[in-house]
Amino acid sequence: MKISFPRHYGSLAEALVSLFGNSVAIAKTDRLSGGDINKAYGLTLNTGDHIFMKANSKANADFFSAEAVGLSAIEATGAIKTPEILCTGTDDGEDVGYSFLLLKFIRSAKPHPDYWEIFARDLASLHKADTKEIMGSDEKFGFFVDNFIGARPQLNTRSNSWISFFRDSRLVPQFKAADSYFSTEDRTKITKLLDHLDEFLVEPKKPSLLHGDLWSGNVMCGPNGKAMLIDPAVYIGHAEADLAMTELFGGFPMAFYDSYREANPLEGGYEERRDLYNLYQLLNHLNLFGSNYLNPVLSIVSEYVG
Repeated sequence: MKISFPRHYGSLAEALVSLFGNSVAIAKTDRLSGGDINKAYGLTLNTGDHIFMKANSKANADFFSAEAVGLSAIEATGAIKTPEILCTGTDDGEDVGYSFLLLKFIRSAKPHPDYWEIFARDLASLHKADTKEIMGSDEKFGFFVDNFIGARPQLNTRSNSWISFFRDSRLVPQFKAADSYFSTEDRTKITKLLDHLDEFLVEPKKPSLLHGDLWSGNVMCGPNGKAMLIDPAVYIGHAEADLAMTELFGGFPMAFYDSYREANPLEGGYEERRDLYNLYQLLNHLNLFGSNYLNPVLSIVSEYVG
């Protein structure tokens, strides 16, 4: 599985000339809605090409390099489509510098009649793809670079144990960041949960490349009417973690879950593990958005350790 790294440019103008020729110019810029981390634009060029551009401060350029690597990793499996990456870059600008990510603009079509079933089978294929070449080492879980989950850093320290990885690189950093929200009693329960994690989770039969932030807002319908994945937070882990995330905020239609289970049967007890996987996502929301997420976090902790 060959992961490609997009070229990085020192300015937007340099990137456009390299990609589209010396006579290129931006004919129209449309500010697009969506996303609370980056600014998004649709660029129409005088060549007739359409580009999607994400922009942020120069200090946040790592967001875009991490996203590009994640998209490339998913695309490299051949299992499911992602937007085509054009490049990353930074630009000093006229007033203030910024970083950017350029992608081919995706024009959605009418969803295929079997949209959810096809998406489920494609996701199952992603989860069944061989991951050995990605890591460049003997470790099975994690990723070869750290990245981001939303606006927060996501640690991907490589490990041979999924349970150890999920404890040390997922739950522990989030619990530490949220420590001020917890009482002494809460901390006792949290310590008990972390110390006994192997009683609740299982090692997967095989490692899977995960999208990592798989909710409805990070799936879009492509021009062929089939699902595409966007805004990944990729790593290699247990496929159950991706599936659990799809159920956290409303869930997908039952046809999706039925088709996924047919293509990639789940190990027994998934429903008992699901909330523990989503504890990571809720902790991240607690750290990003505040105390509205405290009770759901504590409820899950108590679910497992009383």
